[in-house]
Amino acid sequence: MVQRRRMAAHGVLRDDGGRVLLVRGAAECPYPGAWQLPGGRLWHAEHPAAAAVRGFGEATGLAVTATDIRAAVADLVTLDAGVAVHTDRMVFDVTAGTGGAFRPESGGDSDELGWFTPGSVTAVPVMPFTAELLGLSGAPLPLEVPGVLPAAWTVPVPADRRHRFGAYGLVTDPAGRVLLTLIADGYPGAGSWHLPGGGTDHGEAPEAGLLRELVEESAQVGRVVELIGVDSLHVPRAMGPEGRPLDWYTVRVIYTVAVDEPTEAVVTELAGGSTAQASWFTVADLAGLRLSDVAGRMITEWIG
Repeated sequence: MVQRRRMAAHGVLRDDGGRVLLVRGAAECPYPGAWQLPGGRLWHAEHPAAAAVRGFGEATGLAVTATDIRAAVADLVTLDAGVAVHTDRMVFDVTAGTGGAFRPESGGDSDELGWFTPGSVTAVPVMPFTAELLGLSGAPLPLEVPGVLPAAWTVPVPADRRHRFGAYGLVTDPAGRVLLTLIADGYPGAGSWHLPGGGTDHGEAPEAGLLRELVEESAQVGRVVELIGVDSLHVPRAMGPEGRPLDWYTVRVIYTVAVDEPTEAVVTELAGGSTAQASWFTVADLAGLRLSDVAGRMITEWIG
């Protein structure tokens, strides 16, 4: 089984009657006939919110603005071609502007538009992530989708380019401390204190990946409370552990996480990982601490 991984961003647009706009997969796409939220694949170095706006416009003709991030999910679909496609999806609430003309996509991944209420989607197939997010009841997709792998998905990624999807947490305990991890030597941002978390595995959901990383990096058992943001980082010439410059693009979804019974923070992952140390900090301890960009922003917002 060949594994493929991609990232996509989608938008949720409702009309005055509460109906949500969906698009139908075209015959040439991997999921023909399946309805889903409008959106599209992320381009290299593109922020997820910008991708949601662009993809929504390409699929519907509408000019929209992305507001809050609603969800981050992952799904795994097996195509008849023997390819397991893992897609990390970020879903935003969007509002429609005055630009654009409402129309189906021409020559793309979708071929029809439709407004739906939860009770109106009963006989047509709906992509699982769309059905779960919106509470729609539709015909389930088959375990193996009779779709084709788009030619664009088979193009080899340049050897010096890296894409990474990760889930991170603003992790706190009942005493009001925050948990941070120290980035090890040889990794981008080495020497900075960072939010716990990391890249998710093929087939792994963001929240599950975050809780796994929390155990590996700090020996803490937490519970995800809320999705609070999405962040992207593009470093065209990052020096990674490979010892050569890489065009590095990372998308990070960020949650608040509670550790109800904190213990001493200990790195438990195998030697050679990206985390050198983990520690609990009080607000006073944070003064003068070298923080990563995303950790600094999230902590500033948390402190208020």
